[in-house]
Amino acid sequence: MRFRPLLALVLALCLTLVTACSGGAKALDRSSITYDDIVNTGKANDCPSLPDSARGTISLDPGARYQLREICLHPSEVFVKGEPANKRQEAQFVPTKILTRYTSSLDQVYGDLKINGDQLTFTELGGIDFQPVTVLLPGGEEVPFTFSSKELVATSSGNSFTTSTDFSGDYRAPSYRTSNFLDPKGRGLTTGYSSAMGLVPAGDDEKLRKETIKQYVDGTGNMNFSITKIDADTGEFAGVFTAIQPSDTDMGTKNAVDVKITGELYGRLEKV
Repeated sequence: MRFRPLLALVLALCLTLVTACSGGAKALDRSSITYDDIVNTGKANDCPSLPDSARGTISLDPGARYQLREICLHPSEVFVKGEPANKRQEAQFVPTKILTRYTSSLDQVYGDLKINGDQLTFTELGGIDFQPVTVLLPGGEEVPFTFSSKELVATSSGNSFTTSTDFSGDYRAPSYRTSNFLDPKGRGLTTGYSSAMGLVPAGDDEKLRKETIKQYVDGTGNMNFSITKIDADTGEFAGVFTAIQPSDTDMGTKNAVDVKITGELYGRLEKV
């Protein structure tokens, strides 16, 4: 019994040494992870990370070709712009709860990085660059949208890759519903009926017209992402992003609302 306090002291000292020598977070080595390691854990939705000490700089050759590859965008918070309480107030973004848990991240996104004087331009070319996401407002209303980076063209000032590099540009936000989607009455854009079966009262009503005639509605979003960590040896970078885009319109039957997405960023700069 008298050895218990001494044993507790030794264990506490060991834990302190292990924590101090761990060096913080390290980049995730995906090559060593198996399917069994991540299935049903939600880890597949996470982006790799870099330690806080990764504060390097990557010089760019204006005559060379570069690409940003393996870009991962993991939403951590989503806000929806609500209606103002009165006309004198401006609409504010309201925090929401993300209902889509394991498939909300964009991954393996890639594109060209061009140098034009003192400006960098990133043009997105492909990857897993869209994900259907649904969020829950405090009042219980669900808001679906398609989180996307499709056709993103973002620019940044400078001619090198540093921890102060900030990109900003527009992208395409696809419709949440595809053209083959059918509503409960069998109405759709390319399949199904073009109108509800049976008698339709007040057929010239604008709301009924929108409900009957389906549309594939694309939106335009704006994304900003900031580089805060760089490993010059591997070309890896990490940071944060903010995107504002429209929500789903239910094939043109509803008005879109602005959705603000913030989260973590990871990628790799490579010379090609």
